Amino acid sequence: MKTTKDQPTKAGVPSQKTVGTAAKKQTAEPKKGVVKAKPDAAKDLRDFFEDGLKDIYWAEKALTKALPKMAKNATASQLIHAFEHHLKETEEHVIRLEKVFESLGLKAVGKKCDAMAGLLDEANGIIEETKVGDVRDAAMIAAAQKVEHYEIATYGTLRVYAVTLGETKAALLFAKTLEEEKNADVKLTEIAMAHINVDAAQEGHK
Repeated sequence: MKTTKDQPTKAGVPSQKTVGTAAKKQTAEPKKGVVKAKPDAAKDLRDFFEDGLKDIYWAEKALTKALPKMAKNATASQLIHAFEHHLKETEEHVIRLEKVFESLGLKAVGKKCDAMAGLLDEANGIIEETKVGDVRDAAMIAAAQKVEHYEIATYGTLRVYAVTLGETKAALLFAKTLEEEKNADVKLTEIAMAHINVDAAQEGHK
């Protein structure tokens, strides 16, 4: 038996026209609460990757200016050494990032990192709000570890993006820096356990 254009579709099976109309309607109505992207928003993973690279480049350069101040305000010799040592590492991290930019054919340009700016502002506030000695050392270790944790998260993510995008050289450079950031965090914990004792907790009650 021949069918005609007016013949209804099978029960329970929507026509292609119905499905198409529903899909268009669903696309046209964005979910409630969805944030509208800025005009210069990243359009793909590579764009987002490059934005992240600029972000951490600014962050590392800002950290090279903050670490000398932290070293001057520390009293425990191991903590002073840790800050001075990590300053040298951070300067090397900046150079590595410039190599990453070069490998991608990009100019090394920083983009203000709001997260690092906030962490360093907090570190400055901590220095002003604590007395020199165990209390300030303990506070600066906490501030420094927050910075390390941010960097560990950032370099770990950038390394995965680099691998995904086939940027092998960048991935290797990120992996090396990531390992150093993790070691710096462990070292700070060791210093805290060895030198920051109950005197720091009792300082404010004297």
